Amino acid sequence: MRPPVIRKQASDFRVPPNLRDADADRIRFSWDSVRRELGGLPGGGLNIAYEAVDRHAEGALAQRTALRCLRAGGGEHTLSYADLKRLTNRFANVLRGLGIAKGGRLFVLAGRIPELYVGVLGGLKAGVTVSPLFSAFGPEPIRTRIDLGQGNVLLTTEPLYRRKVEKIRDSLPALRHVLVAGRAGETTDIAGTLDLRTLMERSSEQFAVEPTAAEDTALLHFTSGTTGTPKG
Repeated sequence: MRPPVIRKQASDFRVPPNLRDADADRIRFSWDSVRRELGGLPGGGLNIAYEAVDRHAEGALAQRTALRCLRAGGGEHTLSYADLKRLTNRFANVLRGLGIAKGGRLFVLAGRIPELYVGVLGGLKAGVTVSPLFSAFGPEPIRTRIDLGQGNVLLTTEPLYRRKVEKIRDSLPALRHVLVAGRAGETTDIAGTLDLRTLMERSSEQFAVEPTAAEDTALLHFTSGTTGTPKG
């Protein structure tokens, strides 16, 4: 017996869909019209993180929830666009304070915690190339990707650093700094690393977002490496 067919109309949805008529929208689509939807940096230029966060934080959506993380033990951690702007500005200033300028390489090894998103968006604000790493990777896949990508900075958590990075650290000569996020925002004290919370607290919430061009590298992703050396 065939299961019943469920048919839905746009009028049935509580929130109307962005694309009511995909075929018509495809015909009307143009990159120029999309470009006009972007806010653009004050003074000119574009930046992905500014478009994703700051242009909302500076307008009517400032207190709208931008990120909601559910805690493993229950409860949630919610950040508004205004919160996310301040935190990503702080992280961008952390990178600047470490001497990481536009064109630097930030690798992020973490689960889906607030620091993951703050790090990625803050890195993009600074004009840094960001490379997210799968938190289930073992030490060798992590070492290979950071080495191939010539990572200057690694943002990770204390458990992941202890289990997967500490023993391979000496084999990564380009890796200048390791930033460690403690559990639930606590401070850390691991030899050879920097405590993220301390650096964030010392950093300003004001940051001049780096203008970027269409040709600038934003993200560095790697293939799985199942059939050979992973490719960036």
